[in-house]
Amino acid sequence: MPIFWLSDDEISFPPPEYANEEGILAVGGDLSPERLLLAYQIGLFPWYDPKDPILWWSPDPRFVLFPKDLKVAKSMRPYFNQKKFNLTVDQHFETIVRACQKQRRKGQSGGTWISNDIVTAYTKLHQMGFAHSVEVWQNETIVGGLYGISLGKCFFGESMFSTVSNASKFALISLSKRLEELGFWMIDCQQATNHLKSMGGQSIPRAEFLDYMEKNKWEETIRGSWSDLGI
Repeated sequence: MPIFWLSDDEISFPPPEYANEEGILAVGGDLSPERLLLAYQIGLFPWYDPKDPILWWSPDPRFVLFPKDLKVAKSMRPYFNQKKFNLTVDQHFETIVRACQKQRRKGQSGGTWISNDIVTAYTKLHQMGFAHSVEVWQNETIVGGLYGISLGKCFFGESMFSTVSNASKFALISLSKRLEELGFWMIDCQQATNHLKSMGGQSIPRAEFLDYMEKNKWEETIRGSWSDLGI
């Protein structure tokens, strides 16, 4: 399949199933709230080197975590039973994104894909009530967390970080359990990692993922601050 060039004047995308073998569907466009929300609604996400044009992805297969299939290792239980961490939600969104921006990943050299433009764009979505953060605290310090987009019954995870062992796992487990209680179908993890596989993440065909996206269009979004959801 060819890679499509997006118009700067029209907010639209080709069908996600037209993505090439790597999972790239289109190049260009912008990170406006309208374009980002449309992208997530139909199953796309941006991921690109800040020096290059924006790339829009629809990988096949897609890596997801169904909250009902969450696996919690025995080693994590003391963190909850002994309350080794505290948790807040939507209290320090930009702080979490900036921390994810600074996190060094295995095999990563040089800069991060989370550019300042990404920080600005997702902070706007947070202010609009679509993007959310989970903050993990140890005493008075944020030591881990994650952020992503919520639409309908799906949470689209973007990135997570930790500065102490298991802080990001604590964030994801806490979020996943509460999302299951709220009737969410899935957490989109985009790409597979051993970290997420160990927690129950799995690959599903793109066609199956897009079927979820089609059904999700009709579901109500819990918009606004999630600080009172009891996560």
